[in-house]
This record gives sequence, C-alpha cells and structure tokens, in this order.
Amino acid sequence: MYTAFFGLNEKPFSISPDPRYLYLSRRHADALAHLIYGISESGGFIQLTGEVGTGKTTLIRSLLEQLPEKAEIALILNPQLSTREFLQAICEELRIDTSSQDSVKGLIDCLNAQLLQANTEDRRIVLIVDEAQTLSPELLEQVRLLTNLETAKKKLLQIILIGQPELRELLDRPELRQVAQRVTGRYHLEPLSYEDTGVYVRHRMKVAGTQADVFKQSAIRKIYKQSRGIPRLINIIADRALLAAYTQDRASIDGRLVQHAAAEVFGQPKRRAWWLWALGAAGMAIFIFGTTNLLQGPSAELEGSAAAEVAAQLRADDSPAVAAPSETQETVENSPRDTLEMAMVEPTQSLPEVFARVGDNTTTTTAAQRLFELWGLSYDASAGPACGQAELQGAKCLFLVGGSIGQLRRLNLPALLTLSDSDGGQHSVVMASLGYDDAEIVAGPQSYRVNIIDLTHHWYGEHMVLWKPSIGSGPDLAPGVRDDRVRWLRQSIASIMARSDPNPDSTLYDEELAAVVRRYQQTRRLTVDGIIGAQTQIAINTDLGHELTPRLSRAD
Repeated sequence: MYTAFFGLNEKPFSISPDPRYLYLSRRHADALAHLIYGISESGGFIQLTGEVGTGKTTLIRSLLEQLPEKAEIALILNPQLSTREFLQAICEELRIDTSSQDSVKGLIDCLNAQLLQANTEDRRIVLIVDEAQTLSPELLEQVRLLTNLETAKKKLLQIILIGQPELRELLDRPELRQVAQRVTGRYHLEPLSYEDTGVYVRHRMKVAGTQADVFKQSAIRKIYKQSRGIPRLINIIADRALLAAYTQDRASIDGRLVQHAAAEVFGQPKRRAWWLWALGAAGMAIFIFGTTNLLQGPSAELEGSAAAEVAAQLRADDSPAVAAPSETQETVENSPRDTLEMAMVEPTQSLPEVFARVGDNTTTTTAAQRLFELWGLSYDASAGPACGQAELQGAKCLFLVGGSIGQLRRLNLPALLTLSDSDGGQHSVVMASLGYDDAEIVAGPQSYRVNIIDLTHHWYGEHMVLWKPSIGSGPDLAPGVRDDRVRWLRQSIASIMARSDPNPDSTLYDEELAAVVRRYQQTRRLTVDGIIGAQTQIAINTDLGHELTPRLSRAD
C-alpha cells in the first residue's frame, strides 16, 4: 500500500523471519557465532534464549544459510508432540525411512543407524528445536537420551534448544539436572540498544530499497521507547507509522506520528484536554483557520466508480426529484455557526460501529445537506441537483477520485466522502474537520470522531468539495488569454508571493505572469501548467485567507 510512495520494493517491516533483513547487532553476531561454533565443534546441547520478538527465529533462518559443509539439520518448529511423534518428526526431517517401524525403540534404532552412517561419511547431524520452553519434562528427558547416541570419541547428534527465558527456568528444575549438565553453551539474546534501534530501522529500509532517511531521530527515540528495543515490536510500530505517513501524504516520520502509531498498535487510549471535549459540544462550528500547502492533481474520470453515482445525483440536470425534505432537511438560510446545532461529537470509534449506528441514514442527499450547512448555503432536497443549487449561490462542486488524506489536508475544505462497509454497502458522509490522527465525520444527523487509518480502510479516494470562485464564471485562465479576471490573478499572486507586479492593471495573461504562477504551483505542489483551474483557485483562496470559507484543519 505504501511501498511505491516511499520508493520501496517491498514492505521493510514484515514480521516474517526473512534472513535478508537480519541486522547483526553485537549480541546477535555473538549468538550466531556461538551457534556456528557449536555445530562445527561441540557436542551435547546448545541453549539460546531470548524474549519474545528478539529475533531468535530469524537468527536460526540465517544460520541455515551459513551451515558448515557436510552439516544436516533437523528443524522442529512445534515441539508440543508425544515422544513417538517427536522422534517421527526428526526422522522425517532427515529423510529416514521409518515405514517398517512403529515403536519408540524402532524409531531410535533407525535414527542411530543414520547417525552412524553420517559419522563414517564425516557428516554432522544437528537437531534444532524451536520454542523449546514448551517441551514437557518427559520429552526433554527423551531429548537427553538422544545425546547418548555416540561413538567412543564423540557425540553423534548435536542439539540446539531455542526458547524464551522460561526455558532457563525449565532446565533449572531439579528433575532436569541431567539435561542441564549437558548444556555446553548458553547464550541469551537481549533487546536492541537505542543506537542499534536506529541502525536496525535504517538497515531494513535500505534492504527494502530506499536510501532516504524516512524516520527522523525523534521517531527513532519514540520507537525505542515504545518497543523497548524488541525487534518484532519495532517492526509492528514502524510498519504502522509508514502506513500512517502514507495516508497523511508525509515523506518523513517524526516522533509524534510514531506515538500515535504505537497507540494504535497497543490500543492505548488517546488523552485529550478537557477543553477540546467542551469545544466538541459546540458541534461542527469548531474550525481552526490556518495555512496548509495544497496538492491536487487533475480531476479524474468518475465513470464506473461509486462516486459517479454521487456525482450524477448531485449535478445531473434532469435527475428526478427526490422525496420532500424532512424536518432535518429544511432549507437552510442562516450562517454555518447558526445552523450547526449538532449533538456532541462522539468519542473516537471504529467505522463499522458508526455504520451500525447510522444504518441507512447515510444517503447522498443527507450528506449534501450537511456539506451545504458548513458553507452557510441553502439546500432543498426537492429543488433539484445539489450542484445546480450551489452554482445559483456562487459555489461550485469539484469531484475527484483516487485522493488521499494528505490531499484533503492540503485542500483544507470539508468534503463529501464515499465510504464502503464490509458488506459492500456505500455510505456518504462529510468530513467536517481533520486533526493529526483522527477526523470528524458527519454521518446522518450525528458527528463522530474516527481514526484516520481506520478511515482509509473504508475509503477509496472518491470525494467532492464545494468551493467559491473568486473570479466569477468562465473558462479557466491560461497563458495568452486577455480577460478582466487576470487583474484578480495578478493582485492575488503578488500578495501571496510578496512581490510587486509591474503591470497590475493588465488584463493580458502574459508569459512573465505565467512563470510566476508556475513557481507558485510548484511551491504548492500543484500540477505545474500555469492554468488557473479549480485546484489553483482553491489554493489561492486558501492562501488569501478568506474568512467565510469553512476549513478542514483544526488544532489537535
């Protein structure tokens, strides 16, 4: 989902034990060296322990790729077996034919014969038991007996026990002292240090295909604090942070974003100041006027998408009249602050919960009503297409698909979104405000606060915004045209770019002005074409700070 955005070939923080991603910290390098030495030189047991997620299994996968010559491995990943099943699994790993054997003794005889044959051929047999802390005392005793398979000079079977710290406690039991006495090498994997955590994150990003420092140092500090240096937790938090950065169109990740990602991972409740809850009681009238950069590519075709149906209903010239408005759909003529007498915004909850609560009350008509209220525009559901009504009041509709949260953040305008539930149902809601990691949506008559990551799972980028042109109707302004509206463009760009226009009253859109407009579009990360279309006009209006324009951004 986010790999192309960050220039990655694959997800860098998968929790699968891929040896390519093994970062050899000093502790991991020492552990691997102990294992290789034990396989080559020692006999009896080697014990490797570590907390959950410290990289034991990944280390084993790496070991299997670095085996000494003439070494054969029997790897048991799930040792919760009976004695017979355990011996059968070992024989199957070593490709020993046991079809004629059904008893424990018969299986041991077959294994012993294979070990003796390997010894004559100077081959070494190694048994690796993962999750060894789950071994029963009875099965551990059987494992000990396997070390009795020997010649006069050496043990025929090398055994490596891999497990969590509980393995050490298990081997400390008095009844297992004979097993403990045969452990010739012990090593315990510790979590990564703070310094190693930063190197680990950059190492995995590099292996996945990027040289960019996506994670800022503040992000590394938060990752280390939240994960305590445990690689698996680092992976989970970093993966969620990358997803959150992608949904917010951020090229880098800071500590605050990691903090929110970790809260998602661990289910930590978000703490909010009491005054934010108090302001929430005022409803949808809370908007913080601020400046944001604006990015918006050209509007995409809507044919075949769910948004096409929304667009058709909102702007079709001869769409059939819908049912007469209910009490909540009466014509609105007051200002947004007067009309938005909503109930208190619900605390953060999942979208499936919201869908369950609102039922079928998320029609396009209802959502359009709420969007018009935010602009202080009149809307009558029985008076024809919504976009036609908007144009009569000096506003326009802009339909787009393939959008992102970052796109909405830079547009900084309330938007009508088309969401999908798990059953394929469509829901039209209005995003009324947008914070750092959550958004306020209006679904039916109620406002809800939802998590941004949750929102992106149900939204495929289809949205519509209302906006008010500052230059009236007419075709888009393009270089070379002569139009009275060019005066507005000259004055606006001069104000925003803090420059003086040598010809402020000229109505010619000359190449000098076009060069300034292209620079402006580049700074706002718009399509750099010099054309004053809807998105460039929205950007200019935002930067000019028109007070009557509802804003999406809010303090968080």
